[in-house]
Amino acid sequence: MKSHKRSMKILFLTDNFPPETNAPATRTYEHCKEWVKKGADVTVITCAPNFPQGKVYAGYKNRLHHKETIDGIEVIRVWSYITANKGFAKRVLDYLSFAHSAFWAGLFRDYDLIVATSPQFFTTWAGWGLSKIRRKPWVFELRDLWPESIKTVGAMKQGRAIEWLEKIELGLYRDADRVVAVTEAFRQNLISRGIDAEKIEVVTNGANLELYTPRPKDERLLRQLGLEGKFVVGYIGTHGMAHSLDFIVRSLARVSDPEIHFLFIGDGAAKEQIVALARELQLNNCTFLDPIPKEEVPRYLSIIDVSLAPLKKSDTFKTVIPSKIFEASAMGKPTLLGVEGQAQEIIEKYGAGLCFEPENEKDFIEKLYRLKDDGEIYKKCKEGCESLAHDYDRKLLAEKMLEILEKVV
Repeated sequence: MKSHKRSMKILFLTDNFPPETNAPATRTYEHCKEWVKKGADVTVITCAPNFPQGKVYAGYKNRLHHKETIDGIEVIRVWSYITANKGFAKRVLDYLSFAHSAFWAGLFRDYDLIVATSPQFFTTWAGWGLSKIRRKPWVFELRDLWPESIKTVGAMKQGRAIEWLEKIELGLYRDADRVVAVTEAFRQNLISRGIDAEKIEVVTNGANLELYTPRPKDERLLRQLGLEGKFVVGYIGTHGMAHSLDFIVRSLARVSDPEIHFLFIGDGAAKEQIVALARELQLNNCTFLDPIPKEEVPRYLSIIDVSLAPLKKSDTFKTVIPSKIFEASAMGKPTLLGVEGQAQEIIEKYGAGLCFEPENEKDFIEKLYRLKDDGEIYKKCKEGCESLAHDYDRKLLAEKMLEILEKVV
């Protein structure tokens, strides 16, 4: 017999959800799936899957309202203005339209608690509005320090608009019954800005250890991509303004070892620019592929030797922990990390890879060669991956967040 707590009804608002494969979609889906297993009644309000190309996935339409069930999760897809993940004004219109539609869809649902996740920032506005009208508690899941991050990538400059958005941001943190941050650094940032430490919890990202597990290289895929005998460095994820992939591509012109090959898989605002740059530099040591379904990611991870995780050099990104380090570690793949702060601390604590100073070409190439040429270091990194993955098991993290939600209710 299920306890009263475990049968609570959760309304989750998120702009991204499977079949989309980015980090927010994956985290939300895996958490919600575990909550359903624990007896919770979970409804997700999202939009038609379209990230990052801004094209609705096959089998879906951008309707006013569409309902489906995925692994016991009731999924309601609402209309939104859809655009590619580039162009600031259009993306803001995309996010605002989803927040508006999600608010109206949420008005007529039955639930005990609302969770609204960022990104995108405006989704949390819908969570706040529903909590006021329906008089239900709400939780702000903080995945990105927005609008601070858009200043960092140059999408907006400091001015009245940013100051106004930052006031709204702080107001939302104060109003939420709990803030669940994905890093301790996010928590410290909020505390330093006057948010009550008692209401901020930390639930990091992690990996699904059932999906991501060490396995032999897929030799057929290696042959298909012409990568037999190569030391493959893989980047699987969003090619965005924050990810510093232009720096990586420029650095590849200085990588003289013919055995090293870079595999970039995904799409995003910077993809066209990066591909054009590689063509301009006449690089033959990198391959670009379109996004792949989530269930295919382990197969592609199997053929890489090192997982690449870079970001631009900025104090803002010292608070970020790329979720790809957990999935790569679960597959036994060392990470070549170009991020300072929290992510670097984790990789160095477990010895699950090597870290280079963001946008430092000399350091990047030196660490790359060390992972390729020093078998002892590579072996120790693989051992570190196993320990890291064990401590960041997504199931355990989902359980931790469910306990937080139960306390709120």
